[in-house]
Amino acid sequence: MRARSFVPLLALACLLSLVSASLFPGPSLSGPSLSGPSPYPLPRGEREKLAGTVVRVVDGDTVHVRLGDRVEKVRYIGIDTPETHHPTRGEEPGGRAATEVNGRLVGDRAVRLEPDVQLRDRYGRLLAYVWVTRADGGELMVNAEMVRLGYAQVMTIPPNVRHAELFRKLASEAREHRRGLWAP
Repeated sequence: MRARSFVPLLALACLLSLVSASLFPGPSLSGPSLSGPSPYPLPRGEREKLAGTVVRVVDGDTVHVRLGDRVEKVRYIGIDTPETHHPTRGEEPGGRAATEVNGRLVGDRAVRLEPDVQLRDRYGRLLAYVWVTRADGGELMVNAEMVRLGYAQVMTIPPNVRHAELFRKLASEAREHRRGLWAP
């Protein structure tokens, strides 16, 4: 008889712990959450208006951007390019070409950064879709252009999936037309 009265009490305790954890979040014992608040927050109000100037092109999918009085390392969301400075793999084929194309697209230019759900990766890099202004005044998403030109592959990491379908379509076209890294 005692076990039956214990089950509802246990269920109530579990429910209360879930509710209290969501109302009063504490530090995580397993490290920072990938989908929760960033351990490297941006100053208040800056998430919506991230605009700056590229000060360094690291490789085909990473740049340093001056945002106000600080410089942020920005990793492009949804794509992956061959490495140029990997600690164990070294330089991968196509890495320099991807870096050069990225440099032509964003080097020393003003950019607008569009975050998705997860603001930072586990290395503290700001994650963004990177936009530049074209000569006609419109905007070009650099992430998509790198894929369209064939210098980046699609790398979808949930929860940042806003433009994943577009990237898949552009990658298929780049392979079909043998552009960039897909060229013979």
